[in-house]
Amino acid sequence: MTAIKIKNPGVHPGPKPQMQFLETVTRGLIVLCITMAIVLSSIAVCDGHWLLSDGKMFGLWYFCTTEDGAQPNCTTDLTQAAIEGLPVRLVFCRTVVSFAVVAAIFGLELLVMSQVCEGQDARRRWAFGSVLVLLSAVLAAAGLLGFVLLLRSQASLLGFTLTFWCQFTAVFLLFINGMSGHHIHNMVLLPTGERGKY
Repeated sequence: MTAIKIKNPGVHPGPKPQMQFLETVTRGLIVLCITMAIVLSSIAVCDGHWLLSDGKMFGLWYFCTTEDGAQPNCTTDLTQAAIEGLPVRLVFCRTVVSFAVVAAIFGLELLVMSQVCEGQDARRRWAFGSVLVLLSAVLAAAGLLGFVLLLRSQASLLGFTLTFWCQFTAVFLLFINGMSGHHIHNMVLLPTGERGKY
């Protein structure tokens, strides 16, 4: 007697272990890169000295004058920089970059929490975390661009400090990984090889 294998068309086999492993590794790398971006952005915001030009150092919090062989003379009175509107406009820059760090931290927390949950709750947390990371990237980019435009007359490529480039790198990492997290949430490889939504 020949055995007949009956296949139920309504039941699909589970996802391949290799695909689950790849998705887990990808999510882990996204979380790691966002963590690195938060560290870089925190260092850049706390230091705040982003531009050196003609013996003057411009930052989010301080204005410094430097002389050869002498310690920088820094002050929080930004009017001494003699640039119109500098104190008020720097308030905007440092506010948005500070909020960017806070949004990225909350986004990272949600991404990590989604890894220890299951089902729709985990997916919602991952989605909301990715949105917060993207919002953080937009805020950080706005602060960075505002700073450059405000001091464009003093700015030069070699005048930007290491902490400025830390913030630039953080913006790039936040945007790329926020987009990646959002893409992973919206796309899943089905057993049939087709792509669909969660």
